[in-house]
Amino acid sequence: MPAPDDLRPTQSVAVYRAAQFRVANGANLGDGVSVAGELMLDDIYRLSPVAAPVRLGVVARAEPPFAVAADSETGQPGADLHLDCAVTFMSGDGCTTEALVLVETDAGGNIADIYLLPLGPIGSHADYALVGIDEEAGLQRFAQVACVSFTRGTLITLASGEQRAVESLAVGDIVLTRDDGAQPIRWIGQTTTRAVGDFAPIVIRAGTLHNTNDLVVSPDHRLFIYQRTDRLGAGRSELLVKARHLVNGDSVTRLTGGFVDYFQMLFDRHQIIYAEGIAAESMLIDTRTRAALPRELSETLRRVIPGHSDAVARDLEVHEALLRRDDAADILRRSSGG
Repeated sequence: MPAPDDLRPTQSVAVYRAAQFRVANGANLGDGVSVAGELMLDDIYRLSPVAAPVRLGVVARAEPPFAVAADSETGQPGADLHLDCAVTFMSGDGCTTEALVLVETDAGGNIADIYLLPLGPIGSHADYALVGIDEEAGLQRFAQVACVSFTRGTLITLASGEQRAVESLAVGDIVLTRDDGAQPIRWIGQTTTRAVGDFAPIVIRAGTLHNTNDLVVSPDHRLFIYQRTDRLGAGRSELLVKARHLVNGDSVTRLTGGFVDYFQMLFDRHQIIYAEGIAAESMLIDTRTRAALPRELSETLRRVIPGHSDAVARDLEVHEALLRRDDAADILRRSSGG
């Protein structure tokens, strides 16, 4: 029996409602961004000066479409959420910005709302010409947002005790995992992207969570914390915490600007491994992330790997409300024995 949506993996992304990003000049004058079949190349879009991004919670079901999460700031919880297309805009200075169009539908399959997920910065001070519409690339680009990733230089603990930079690891290398001991790497992926918005990594300064060096990971990367005393009030000793929920502007910050090299590490099962001395999760395969895999590998995984499950991890994940405080990282450090 399929798991209910509230037990499935979720992703939180910052989006604009379609009405906040309208055509200022062109064939669809006055219309907000829409589905691929209604978009017109060369239309000029402008972001409303009062527009503010909202957090859209995305649930990864076993099969498409996605769903709106129960704790989403926008949308109807449980409603179907379709990834319609990837679009490319060009501003007056010649810079291009990619974005994804997400469509929420009601019980009758009718469009209830449309959202724009920018993959780069957009502002109300510029005009954006629509120069590309791709109905095939949307899932792959979203997968790159959803994949938990380590950044170049991150030291990973091998089963031998050696620590090796993630970019020097290879398929077949044996890594130490928390639950299953020594495990071979099945696949390593790499993407390079602009460090903006939901792509900007999170920096956890050395010592913040007993890490030896700075740990730099993707925003939704979950870290494993074992509490000797439950100072956070989570009601359990074992916790999984998303890096972005620990941002405090001091010991945990968002690294914005330039480009970032992200590395994804895949095992036969979703694992907890050790990066810079911190226990952190590996890549989880689900409907959000499968498109990031090479096609031939994805087909092999369907036959060989028994399936990745997030059920245990979801039980351990700390709700954002408990972490909405500037001293959350310090509390976790002290509760784990620091």
